[in-house]
Amino acid sequence: MTRGVVAAVDLGATSGRVMLGYVGDGMLRLEAVARFPNGPVAGADGLHWDFTALYRHILEGLAEAVRREPGIASVGIDSWAVDYGLVHGDELLGEPFHYRDDRAARGVEATHAVTPFEELYRRNGLQFLPFNTLYQYAVELRLADAEASLLIPDLVAFLLTGARAAERTNASTTGLVDVRTGEWDAELIARLGVPASVLPPLVDPGERLGALRGEARERVGAPLEVIAVGSHDTASAVVAVPLSTPNAAYISCGTWGLVGVELDEPVVTDEAREANFTNEGGVDGRVRFLHNVTGLWLLSESVRTWEAEDGAPIDLPGLLDAAASVTGDIALFDANDARLSAPGDMPARIAAVLDEAGAPVPATREAFARTIVESIAQAFADAVATAGRLTGREIDVVHIVGGGALNRLLCQATADRCGLPVLAGPVEATALGNVLVQARAHGWFGPGATLEDLRRAVAASVSLVRYEPRR
Repeated sequence: MTRGVVAAVDLGATSGRVMLGYVGDGMLRLEAVARFPNGPVAGADGLHWDFTALYRHILEGLAEAVRREPGIASVGIDSWAVDYGLVHGDELLGEPFHYRDDRAARGVEATHAVTPFEELYRRNGLQFLPFNTLYQYAVELRLADAEASLLIPDLVAFLLTGARAAERTNASTTGLVDVRTGEWDAELIARLGVPASVLPPLVDPGERLGALRGEARERVGAPLEVIAVGSHDTASAVVAVPLSTPNAAYISCGTWGLVGVELDEPVVTDEAREANFTNEGGVDGRVRFLHNVTGLWLLSESVRTWEAEDGAPIDLPGLLDAAASVTGDIALFDANDARLSAPGDMPARIAAVLDEAGAPVPATREAFARTIVESIAQAFADAVATAGRLTGREIDVVHIVGGGALNRLLCQATADRCGLPVLAGPVEATALGNVLVQARAHGWFGPGATLEDLRRAVAASVSLVRYEPRR
């Protein structure tokens, strides 16, 4: 294996980071260069991302990466899905809308009036989420003024290099890509009234997009090459899941919990549609057959409320340790309840959901945290069981990657409720998958390296924590 170093820009819904990835001689190592906050900001017309600040943080992080490692071979970018920026020339037409803004819900009825959801599912294979890109487009007033609509990682790559492209794994989440061909669905696009001219050419993970240009090059201090990776963060995370058996399930757990299995072909049956499972693009043409479950968002929003009440930070590890000691019956709620999707007083809203269901409302914060974690774990277990049933697989192990892999209480609760062993790690799976795809593009794993080769490298380099079910 050839030795080298690349940079990964990994953007999540609550934070972003720039990482250095060291590859070679049987070694994979990540080094955090910069971490920065990310989140919604309220504007006069709704909820947006502060993309201007986010891009500034990215440039600062890449500049620091170059200072530490002048020999960086390339940079890859991944982020959350569905959201986009509109550009005309080199100008961004306003800050991108946040997927939690309620405008997208207004686009659902208009879209389904033209193409019923049953037909959409057969065409794009996507579970119903009211913020999917095609619903946002239905209420987007600026499309006619745009030359291109670029999903967040593609937008960053455009500002860095000038290349207008749509990486396939993330493009698959727009609802406008044919689930079987992997190409833009021209007939659906025309029917929905989306200007085809704003949708850039599709590119595969591993394709070279170009070198940093102009101001970006000056601020970063090097003409770094940008390589497309699995730009949907879950696609990158799944690359780095060291799947231990052919029947393994995965959970990429952060703000969301993406629960599913990897397939070679999509499943677009009526049963899969009714179960609200999605078929999203994976690296090397694989299919990420999964269900979006509300993840640690429920806990982080609750902690945010409690910190505001206290005027002081919450010791989250201490809170979770106390939650693990809570005994007796644990009240559960539906983690996917739509009333829990927006920012705000999460404990009060969870209490209302519990009360409406006739379940007891926890009296202490540690009991509340336990209820949240167990409810997320139950949602995970339900999704794992459904994934197995819909694909005819007998799931025998569950891999948890991402930030949730550090939450011992959640990992154990998931093992208990699935009745299956859980293997936790790697934590920085998204950045690691980003790095691995770049490294393969440089030939560092040798000719013809497969996803399985990349995963073997992960398994040899990362220590996993095993949780056995206790019931």
